[in-house]
Amino acid sequence: MSILVTGGARSGKSGFAERLTRKLADSQQAVYVATGQAFDEEMEARITLHRQQRQADGFQWETLEEPLKLAALLGRLSGSGQTVLVDCLTLWLSNQLLAVEERSDRKELVEAAIAELEQAVSGFEGTLILVTNEVGGGIVPEYPLGRLYRDLAGRMNAQLAARCGPVFLVTAGIPVELRSREYLL
Repeated sequence: MSILVTGGARSGKSGFAERLTRKLADSQQAVYVATGQAFDEEMEARITLHRQQRQADGFQWETLEEPLKLAALLGRLSGSGQTVLVDCLTLWLSNQLLAVEERSDRKELVEAAIAELEQAVSGFEGTLILVTNEVGGGIVPEYPLGRLYRDLAGRMNAQLAARCGPVFLVTAGIPVELRSREYLL
C-alpha cells in the first residue's frame, strides 16, 4: 500500500507521516528515506535536527539518504517487509532539476525521472509513505526555473496521488484523508 501525504511548508505533514509510519509498521522499526541535501549551513542544521528528533522518539528508524536515485532505492526496498517513509518528494524533485539545470532538455529529463519514480511506487510491495509539498497555491514564480519547478511538482503530485491509496492533505497540523472525499465524474 502506498500513501501520499501533502501540504504546505511547516503544515505538520512530516510529523503526521512519521506518526502514521510508526502506527503502520509491523515492528518497531521502519526505513526513513531522506532526500534533502545540505547546500548551506541552514539546511545542514535542519538535517541534523531531524536526525536528532528521530533518534530521540524511541522508534527504530533506519535512515537512508538518497537525493537523486530514489526509484532505484525503492526498487531495492520493495518486498523487504519494511515500512518505508520518503521525506520529501519536492526536495527530490528540486535535486533532480538542479542536477540538469543547465541542460536544454531539463524538463524532459526530470519528467523521465518522475515517470521512473511513478513506476517504482506503482510496483512497490509493502507499505510506502510519501511526503510532498503543495507548491502551486501561491503566487506565480518570477523566474522560468521556478515556474518549471512548480509545474513539475504539481504534475508529479497528481501522478503519484493516482498511484496511491490514501492521500492526506495536512493543513494547520490537521490531516484530512482526501481519497474518500474524492468526487468522481
